[in-house]
Amino acid sequence: MTLGILKQMANGISIQFGSDCEVVIHDLTKKSIKKSIVFIANGHITGRKKGDGPSYVVLETLKKDPKKIKDHLGYLTKTADGKTLKSSTIFIRDEKDGPIKYIFSINHDITNLLYLQESINALVSKNAENPNPEERNKEPEKIQTNVADLLDELIAQSVKIIGKPASLMNKDEKIEAIRFLNDSGAFLITKSGDKVSKYFNISKYTLYSYIKTE
Repeated sequence: MTLGILKQMANGISIQFGSDCEVVIHDLTKKSIKKSIVFIANGHITGRKKGDGPSYVVLETLKKDPKKIKDHLGYLTKTADGKTLKSSTIFIRDEKDGPIKYIFSINHDITNLLYLQESINALVSKNAENPNPEERNKEPEKIQTNVADLLDELIAQSVKIIGKPASLMNKDEKIEAIRFLNDSGAFLITKSGDKVSKYFNISKYTLYSYIKTE
């Protein structure tokens, strides 16, 4: 499928569902991922624009075996200003199990619908509790607007996994945190090694040795 056809589909979907529906195309055939967004409609929803960098899902995709990557449909995400989105991510290839060329993403702002749903549930439900506590408490994935924010978020996640600040981590804990960053695709971001080394107070040589540690 050509990029031109994808853009035509994206534009049609954004018009069909209106200004609350953002549609994004990431081009993974480019040499640099710093400007992976080649098309975006209704970018006001996440504050992104054409030429912006990748989201977490793009970095995660680049690190995985293409054969193991499947479309991710109907999950929740959250913008920096608190909007809740129902999102779908579709991976475009030329052939089955081949390399991914484009990521086609749909993000529908359902914030107002959720407020309406809560009001209706309060009126008609005999039991106001969500019957599925896991879904009720699940935190939506954040959508970052630039690679610097994305790297900061990934570092924060690595610290949360360990459960203590970097200054209190021992060697094994730092290795675990850095493995998470590597598996998440953090080091695909330009100059991320400098920032991560400084954050964990280690040299770049030590950083690379931690990444290679089995």
